[in-house]
Amino acid sequence: MKFKNIISKGLMGVMIIALAQSCKKGTLDNIKPTGTPTSTNFWKTADDAQAAANGLYEKQSNSEDLYGRGFFWFINASDDMVVGRTSADRENIKNFICTGNESSIYAPWQLHFVVMKRANDVINNVPNINMDAATKNFILGQAYFIHAVMHLEIADLYGSDKQGAPLQNRTNALAFPAQLPSVKDNYAYIEADLKKAASLLPYFDKLATTDYGRAHKTAAYAYLAKTYLHAKDYANAEKYADSVILSGKHALLSNYADVFKIANNYSSEYIWSVASNLNGQSILPGAMLENKGWGLYNGFGYYQPTKELVDEFETGDKRLPATILQKGDSFQYFGQTYTYPIGGKSNSLTGYQFNKYMEPFSYAGGIHVSPNGDEPSTDLNVPLLRYAEILLIKAEAQIMQGKNGDAALNLVRVRAGLKPITNATMVNLKHERRVELAGEWSDRNFDLVRWGDAQAIYAKPLHGADGSIVWKARNFDPARDNVWPIPPKDIQISQGQLKQNAGW
Repeated sequence: MKFKNIISKGLMGVMIIALAQSCKKGTLDNIKPTGTPTSTNFWKTADDAQAAANGLYEKQSNSEDLYGRGFFWFINASDDMVVGRTSADRENIKNFICTGNESSIYAPWQLHFVVMKRANDVINNVPNINMDAATKNFILGQAYFIHAVMHLEIADLYGSDKQGAPLQNRTNALAFPAQLPSVKDNYAYIEADLKKAASLLPYFDKLATTDYGRAHKTAAYAYLAKTYLHAKDYANAEKYADSVILSGKHALLSNYADVFKIANNYSSEYIWSVASNLNGQSILPGAMLENKGWGLYNGFGYYQPTKELVDEFETGDKRLPATILQKGDSFQYFGQTYTYPIGGKSNSLTGYQFNKYMEPFSYAGGIHVSPNGDEPSTDLNVPLLRYAEILLIKAEAQIMQGKNGDAALNLVRVRAGLKPITNATMVNLKHERRVELAGEWSDRNFDLVRWGDAQAIYAKPLHGADGSIVWKARNFDPARDNVWPIPPKDIQISQGQLKQNAGW
């Protein structure tokens, strides 16, 4: 996998850039300019610029606290899954009784700001380096894109119309990160960054294979569509979804299950993923594997599907067996065919397991999984945003404008073996997003929040395969729980510059 070369080549640059970010106090306190003599001498050559670009990806790919399991704990708050192992911090997150100082909240919060700091360093310093113009533009495009993706995730989790999420001042890195007045201001900043990125980045098919995993033009368009959707600017969400669709660079794979195979890491459906390999990067496949992996591998058993999710699938939907293992299902595991659960025994709280990321574990000899079961990465790139979601973004944007969204929606349905529908409503759209993107980074919890559905849905308990309650009903207060608590330790460090989200 090419991306391990990107990481290894960038470590020296990462170390230099990180000198001013050593964890002495708190996350936002450490977002300071690279002001040491070593870092001052760093931004001189094209090699320095490339090393800094490599460093943009290092925390994303090599930290389990970001795209390994990290902020998947926020996604786990949804009705699609439960915390599969006893863990007070993670259970408190799911029950919306967290404080913000939990390591499972603080670690991904911290890493997002570290990555944004690195992106701003590139944006501020690379323009002054004498180097090939095309390479410089590519590096700057990556920085604008990565900053925007990190910023969007923070905005969605922590920003509201009443109070925006914190953001470092790009033109004055000495200033403490300030809270923007509204999340609308966060979205406007993200949109500007993504437009800049799109203007600088090449299309994916113009990248050298050694650059696979780096930002590219339609990824910027795709995140623009997503950002505008979250900002409720549906006309622009449709416009930029069309920028991806009409580019001719992407298409659905004919078989849904093939999306989650190593051979298709960079297929026509790929837009943006966690570039992974068996030596590192995303551990999500191992985190979703049965705890202890039936004695053959050290799965973590964290995220376990609910009966509510299983029941959402229509009869004949090909996505169900590709997404979830149920009792009696056959599957390949370390070169052998087994029936789920192996030996009739499972420690799944719900009696189900996600199947979406199991392909790396199907091969004899474990040739595509990490030999270190404590860091269970695989050769499968974990999708963050794929073409099917762009089609659903377009359909949702059209429906919300009073237009007909059937064409885009039905491309996704027909691929799943289902009949097309006519005059699709938001009820149809919500259903399709849930079953198409189950267990992915698309964030079911945030979908329920932005649709205004979270309170009613979370007031119902969650069930296992046998019909028993596996998670009690939860008290979700939209006035508070639509956003998450800003870590109090960073509020304290800010000396009053940061304000806690209402109710927390």
